[in-house]
Amino acid sequence: MRTIQQIHQPVYDPIGNLITYRVIPTPSISYLDPFLFLNHHGPQLYPPQNQGLPFGPHPHRGMETVTFILDGDIAHFDSGGHKSVIDAGGVQWMTAGKGLIHSEVSSDQFKQTGGPLEILQLWVNLPAKAKMCPPYYRGLQKDDIPTISSDDRLTTVKLISGEYRGQKGPFESGIGLQLQTIDLKQKARWDYTIPLDENIFCYLIRGKLKVNGQIVQQRSLLEFKNDSELIRIEALENSVLLLGHAQPLNEPVVSQGPFVMNTEQEIRQAYEDYQLGKFGRWTH
Repeated sequence: MRTIQQIHQPVYDPIGNLITYRVIPTPSISYLDPFLFLNHHGPQLYPPQNQGLPFGPHPHRGMETVTFILDGDIAHFDSGGHKSVIDAGGVQWMTAGKGLIHSEVSSDQFKQTGGPLEILQLWVNLPAKAKMCPPYYRGLQKDDIPTISSDDRLTTVKLISGEYRGQKGPFESGIGLQLQTIDLKQKARWDYTIPLDENIFCYLIRGKLKVNGQIVQQRSLLEFKNDSELIRIEALENSVLLLGHAQPLNEPVVSQGPFVMNTEQEIRQAYEDYQLGKFGRWTH
């Protein structure tokens, strides 16, 4: 089985009144090529008449964001004219590419009524050749995302991108990323193979697992060596796991604020282009 090199704990880093755990980067790990960033917001209960999520208009360039709405909702708007409200169980995929302004806020209904909220946002790098590609956005509700259950019904894979057991995920990654969330009921056992040359992003959102013989508690990021293809997961209690894998880009990573490029000059250019209005007009 593939060796677990280290188990990393997130940093508690609240944003205003929004509970936030920064999973990566932290003092123990900067990134897992090509996975750059993960924030885990919540879980928490918002009261009625709340202000909702605080992520008003801001730019991005050079990477993709994948947002998992575990509870609550997100109202998305961007300078490409896309808008949607995605509810619990849904996923948003945005390729920032050459530049996009977007906002991620709560719907008017959520701000009025309140309720539980839990959201993950993952940033995935783009290769140098694709960093200036046209921006793209797609949001899908829970029922639009395929799920594949094991024969014993104890394990359910929600397939986001890539392929699993003959099914294809609904989102297209710029780097051939395999991405899924996995619901495991207590006593579930799940074996999975990953090519040796691919890096793994494995984050236990909630629950308790035994992964390749090691006990893993909730809110843990597993860093693996590339020494075997097999991962064996046993659920010690009901658990939810985020699992992605892809070939590393092996390119320089220079990030500043919302931009991820390959050189400092490209970062300066991104700020200049944003200030010159080249990321589109914000009309919302």
